[in-house]
Amino acid sequence: MPFALSDMQLTSTAFEHGAAIPKRHVKNGENLSPPLAWEHPPAKAQGYAVICHDPDAPLVKDARYGFAHWVLYNLPASTTALEEGCRVGTVGANDFGDSGYGGPQPPAGHGAHHYFFWVLALDRELTLPGGLTLWQFLERAEPHVIAMNRLLGTYRID
Repeated sequence: MPFALSDMQLTSTAFEHGAAIPKRHVKNGENLSPPLAWEHPPAKAQGYAVICHDPDAPLVKDARYGFAHWVLYNLPASTTALEEGCRVGTVGANDFGDSGYGGPQPPAGHGAHHYFFWVLALDRELTLPGGLTLWQFLERAEPHVIAMNRLLGTYRID
């Protein structure tokens, strides 16, 4: 996925960029999606999507690496924040084999994993069906990405 440079910034009140993700937002905790907010989106944004991906996961599936924890799309242009445990937008499939948010859960003793929460600004409103995998979603959305940014969190199970 090419990086679409922009001034858009993604933050969370739950953790700072590069910091540990609280237990409240991990699979073996309360498994609630963290609150997210973005500022300085492009004026031409017509919709948004949010994904969470762990590139450190040892999973390689269909020649693609990492683990998709969250695929959320069809967010309207008026959206600039998601509250904790949000129930908006259309949910895609995660690599746990279900849909919606599946929080961080690296293998025990595997060390800290890096979880990238991405916000994607799109040049048009997409009306994609629910249940798309990360890669199915990106195939359809990538031509419409006009800006993006990420928030990095870490988590480990000793």
